[in-house]
Amino acid sequence: MKEDSWLSSLFKLLRLTHEAEDHEVIHDTIEKGIIFRGTNLWILVFAILVASVGLNMNSPAVIIGAMLISPLMGPINGVGYSVATYNFELLKRSLKNLAFAASAGLVASTVYFFVTPVHGEYSELLARTSPTIYDVLIATFGGLAGIVAISSKSKGNVIPGVAIATALMPPLCTAGFGLAIGNLNYFAGAMFLFLINSVFIALSAMVVSQLLKLPKKSFLLSREIKNKNIVIGLVVVITVLPAFYLGITLVEKEKFQDNAERYVNRVGVWEGNYLLKNEIIPEERKIVLTYAGNEINKDSESRLKERAGDFGIEDYTVVVKQGLKLSDQGLIQRSNEQLSAKENEVNRLRSALLVEEKQVDSLRMIPKKGEYLLNEIKSIYPQLQSCSYATSLEYVDSLDKPRSADIVFFEVSDSLTNEEQYKIRRWLVHRLKSDRLILKF
Repeated sequence: MKEDSWLSSLFKLLRLTHEAEDHEVIHDTIEKGIIFRGTNLWILVFAILVASVGLNMNSPAVIIGAMLISPLMGPINGVGYSVATYNFELLKRSLKNLAFAASAGLVASTVYFFVTPVHGEYSELLARTSPTIYDVLIATFGGLAGIVAISSKSKGNVIPGVAIATALMPPLCTAGFGLAIGNLNYFAGAMFLFLINSVFIALSAMVVSQLLKLPKKSFLLSREIKNKNIVIGLVVVITVLPAFYLGITLVEKEKFQDNAERYVNRVGVWEGNYLLKNEIIPEERKIVLTYAGNEINKDSESRLKERAGDFGIEDYTVVVKQGLKLSDQGLIQRSNEQLSAKENEVNRLRSALLVEEKQVDSLRMIPKKGEYLLNEIKSIYPQLQSCSYATSLEYVDSLDKPRSADIVFFEVSDSLTNEEQYKIRRWLVHRLKSDRLILKF
């Protein structure tokens, strides 16, 4: 008797009907959610653009924000509800609006990715190109939560949470990215993920609608009900099988990756050789090992490859490469010496080049020196009207080599005294640091 009471309490705890919304209210809510025109359509386009920017920036926060404002779940819930209640007119409108919404989202995202100059294939984009069985589970449980919330009087914040979990927006944006860059594999993978989410959200809505015993809108014969169930079953199977296969492939890749990493860690030091670099390629079930140390002979390489079998790795390929041998040390030392000699030569040439550049700069300044000298001395001797400056070589019989001479010509408006000329000469010798100065007035 106590056991029956305990079970009865449990069933009451799990029962949905005592919090269920009025049937007409549920119908009106779902019917309003399938419409895409005016406000709903603009919100969809803006949400698609926000999600596209988020994928373009590889920003999960921006993508989540786009999913929060997306109205895409409306027509999908409408499909499931209309199938459960035999409301075929609503089913046609739901499918029509879902196709329209998906097309509008696809066009908007394609235009964005075609226009944007950034086309990086980041992790947030690539994650939407290979759906698996886990996406089926997420869509199913998220869809169940969504339709239960719609059917309940206390909806809370479930609907935004479901929008985030089922992630309907990013696959459409990723499909648009695939079209924009001409990658049909990305497009097909993303659209398949969108199909998975749509089918299993709709299936969840159908199941909950039937459990709540929402009133039917038309009458079907048992044969028609059987045919409907067969069609639904085929759609589910066709959707699940590829995702199931991809899920198994993903699990196998992860298993190979884990086992390969354990194997690589164990063979980091192998018979006097040290692992320089490793590469694990799960798609090809291939491991590439590059060692430094003693030369690895055929027997040692065979033992190294066989060791991978001890870590649960099957159908694998291990490629062993010799990166650096101890016998190569002499060659490396000679190469380093040659490199050091080349660097010294480069430094010498760089120093010589700097000297040449300074000389060239000095020559470039010669034509302007007369102007600088005139500007500096004119404030003291305003009668100096112009100045010419040049350098020349002076040849003297008593000298073996010519000597450099600075030549300065001043044009004067009034005559200068001998003392003034002497002061100007003294100033020029100091200013030009000249050993030989030819000065004319």
